[in-house]
Amino acid sequence: MSVTHPAGFAAAGLAIGLKSTGAEDLALVHNTGPSHAAAAVFTSNRAKANPIIWSQQAIADGTAAAIVLNSGGANCYTGAAGFQVVHATAEAVAARLGVSAGDVLVCSTGLIGEQLPLDRMLAGVASADPTPDGGDAAARAILTTDSRPKTAVAEGDGWSLGAMAKGAGMLAPGLATMLVVITTDADVAAPELDAALREATRVSFDRLDSDGCMSTNDQVTLLASGASGIRPAPDDFARALTGLCLDLARQLQSDAEGASHDIAVETVHAASEDDAVEVGRAVARSNLFKAAVFGGDPNWGRVLAAVGTTAAEFDPYAIDVSINGVAVCRAGEPGEPRDAVDLSPRAVHVLIDLKAGGDSATILTNDLTHDYVHENSAYSS
Repeated sequence: MSVTHPAGFAAAGLAIGLKSTGAEDLALVHNTGPSHAAAAVFTSNRAKANPIIWSQQAIADGTAAAIVLNSGGANCYTGAAGFQVVHATAEAVAARLGVSAGDVLVCSTGLIGEQLPLDRMLAGVASADPTPDGGDAAARAILTTDSRPKTAVAEGDGWSLGAMAKGAGMLAPGLATMLVVITTDADVAAPELDAALREATRVSFDRLDSDGCMSTNDQVTLLASGASGIRPAPDDFARALTGLCLDLARQLQSDAEGASHDIAVETVHAASEDDAVEVGRAVARSNLFKAAVFGGDPNWGRVLAAVGTTAAEFDPYAIDVSINGVAVCRAGEPGEPRDAVDLSPRAVHVLIDLKAGGDSATILTNDLTHDYVHENSAYSS
């Protein structure tokens, strides 16, 4: 059910010919109310797609009645004609649902630099029929190189959350990761939605760093219908939302293009949380270490080499490193034998002890494989 699990939401997913496969490629999610409070976070990439530019303006008042998403084209670097496609699509959704175009958010994903066919977008919107059973079709319609839809639900006390996400490549932080739509029937005002969403993305999507490449189209949107009539305690809502986002982030990680290992880089005893994030991200972006994991080599020297490039506070000759529970490095010196590390499971856990304080953070990444290189060498062909 994904985004239509909470009360007050209807969705549709249909094929309009944007994908050569003939699969669903247009999704529409309608918040039927009574509330239309909303919040969103966007890529921090300075190169922003036309839908991002539109949606940043549309969400400024904290209100959204619908969101339309397409796969099969990013509508980025497509000039004034591309922005007109966004505008016209929002107008078409507004006419279809009886809402204001300024309350319609737009998302796109796919190849950069290709124009979306306006006639197909408008015809698709005109034929879309959002229903409470349409969540699964909508989740399929936003996929590109994904191998499967990503959906999640969370239950509160008389209220709930639902979500769909897409993402398999260009997974790196920038306030959001790829496209995510989250819905709730809780009665939460826009400022509280915004605060909760930013905190949730900070510790979930912002800490997914699969390949170090930031998209031009990233957007995470949270829509609240208030249909349950229940106003949850802020802490309860934030906790449920964060758990949902962490679930989706792990689903995105496990479906990353060509990956054969899911790597969690956990940094502990850091002088600050920012230090822990910086250290974990440096290791997550080390192609040398990621290639070693792919090859089954627990090369902890590459971990320390990456840690040493950061500005974090630590003694480089006091660090401990464990890989899948084996202490391969103790106080900057060899620990247990490398061959004691089993890298055959898909899950890999790297534990870095900086011995510099009491803060910690975990960054999610993947190994660097032949399949990843092959898939991204032929993306536009």
